[in-house]
Amino acid sequence: MKTVSLRNGVIMPMIGYGVYQVDPAECERCVSDALKVGYRMIDTAQAYHNEEGVGAAVAKSGIPRNELFLVSKIWISNYGYEKAKD
Repeated sequence: MKTVSLRNGVIMPMIGYGVYQVDPAECERCVSDALKVGYRMIDTAQAYHNEEGVGAAVAKSGIPRNELFLVSKIWISNYGYEKAKD
């Protein structure tokens, strides 16, 4: 997997696995498969309604969290640190 070195020294994958239009019932399996074949960046969004599957796959993967990049987008009504945590 190709990577890029960020200014802070973090090595980030250049390609990620997107879960747009992945059925929530299938999301955990799809993300688990992606992680098994080497993806380390997962792109999701609150609007996709499948973030729980992403989280479950990450939790079950055994991959250290600091080796994963999780990209997500939230609704404008949930912007801000406190609202985004919920």
